[in-house]
Amino acid sequence: MKKSMIAVLAIVLLSFVIGAYLYPQMPDRMASHWNAEGKVDGYMPKCWGLFLMPMISAGLALLFFVIPRIDPLKQNVASFRKYFDTFIVLLMLFLFYLHMLTIAWSFGFAFSMIQAMVPGFAALFFYAGIMLDHAKRNWFIGVRTPWTMSSDVVWSKTNKLGGKLFKISAVLTLIGIFFEAYAIYIMLVPILLSTVYVILYSYFEFQKQTRKKRK
Repeated sequence: MKKSMIAVLAIVLLSFVIGAYLYPQMPDRMASHWNAEGKVDGYMPKCWGLFLMPMISAGLALLFFVIPRIDPLKQNVASFRKYFDTFIVLLMLFLFYLHMLTIAWSFGFAFSMIQAMVPGFAALFFYAGIMLDHAKRNWFIGVRTPWTMSSDVVWSKTNKLGGKLFKISAVLTLIGIFFEAYAIYIMLVPILLSTVYVILYSYFEFQKQTRKKRK
């Protein structure tokens, strides 16, 4: 069994164990959603509050470990598998971190949930950028548009650009730590703009490559 798979299983299992251990100490209803201002606007029974995130983590882990086996271009996935496996571990750690923040809040600790989430999102965005730098054409991972899937050249250029933009977005996201009122926007706007930009870029780059072939 791969070290990354062992790490993921350990993180998911730890989430369930912590939930079970703390179950008697939790309030009957736990905060489950925060608005853009960082105020709680949603609650759920403690059973779901303690075990929903571990269940989501387990489901995602299973999905991500199956993907390399079912992708028609699995040989391409194998070429950057170590980056993908590391991303899975980081994603599980991120979800575990969110789970711990929710539990801490329910214990009565006072902090800004939005600001606390910023470092986690920044780390995830940054490593996603690293993974995009190394991703080869496949059906599940990376910037997948009709134009990237139709050309290795367009795929490579688009995903490398996406990698740079995701890293820049990660750095910008960290600014949200210092501006609580705007943290959610500082966190989401750069990554959304980057996503839209690389999709458009893939289209125009494909048209450019098509014209070159015609000449």
